[in-house]
Amino acid sequence: MRNRLILATALATTATFLTLSGTAGAQETVIIQQAPAPAPQTVVIPGEVRTYVMEQQVQSVPYEGDVLIGRVIEDPVELYPIDGYDGYSYTVVNERRVIVDPQTRAVVQILD
Repeated sequence: MRNRLILATALATTATFLTLSGTAGAQETVIIQQAPAPAPQTVVIPGEVRTYVMEQQVQSVPYEGDVLIGRVIEDPVELYPIDGYDGYSYTVVNERRVIVDPQTRAVVQILD
C-alpha cells in the first residue's frame, strides 16, 4: 500500500511539473500582430469640382515624396479654394492636380 501511495504521489508531482512547465513555456511566447493599414476612403467628388480644378492655370510645385490619397500636403504648398465648394481646395504638385481637404490638407483625389 505504501508503494502505491509513493508511486501515486510521484506521478501527481510529475504531472503537475509537466503542466507548469508547459504553462511557463507558453508565458514566454509573445505574439505581435500589426493592425491592418486603414483602407483609403472613397470620396465622391462633384463633377463641377473636378471640372473647375482641371480648367485652372496654376503652376506646379515640386514636392518630395509620392503624391498619394490621404497624404498630407504640408506648408508652404499653397492650396487654392474652389468657388462654391468650401469643403475642397486644390493644388498642383509634381505636375499632378490634386483635390485636398482644406481642414486637414490631406489629398482626397488625384486628377490625371
